[in-house]
Amino acid sequence: MIWQNHIIIGAALAAVIDPVLVPVGVLGATAPDWLEWIFKVKHRTVTHVVLYWLAAMGLFLLLDWHRVGFGFALGGFSHVFADSFTIAGVPFAPWSESRFHLFGGKLRAGNGGEYVVTGLVAALCFGFVLYSPVKIGTAAEKENGFIPFFYNWKKFYEDGLIDGAEWKKNRFNFF
Repeated sequence: MIWQNHIIIGAALAAVIDPVLVPVGVLGATAPDWLEWIFKVKHRTVTHVVLYWLAAMGLFLLLDWHRVGFGFALGGFSHVFADSFTIAGVPFAPWSESRFHLFGGKLRAGNGGEYVVTGLVAALCFGFVLYSPVKIGTAAEKENGFIPFFYNWKKFYEDGLIDGAEWKKNRFNFF
């Protein structure tokens, strides 16, 4: 997959965990490729092993109560998960010579199918974040359905924080 789609998928999955972790998820989603450059290894080898990223997610889930490490590992896992849809696939375990493919590995980098998969993952994650009964943040933020990076202009107007003119000007500005 191309890097833009890795970023979208990593950000979408991180937003499901906690929208504040989106930048960390994006960093993790690009990690398997930039780690290749740092460690000077061949593409889709050591840094793309599925079990390594699953182990990192499990480790950070147990040890990291801020979930920053988990967000990074989730982004890295999303990268190798997305690459498993491609023809080249990814190694599942370090001792395995075969490649891991999801749905037969039919996608090629930059083809339309890649964008369909990215769009479906992003839409599912966005829907989950919007309609999830679990809300993050302080008690007041939970009550108002707080989602970082999205402004609730109607609520600002109702609370008297902004006037009618500012509400009309910004009511369709979602970011």
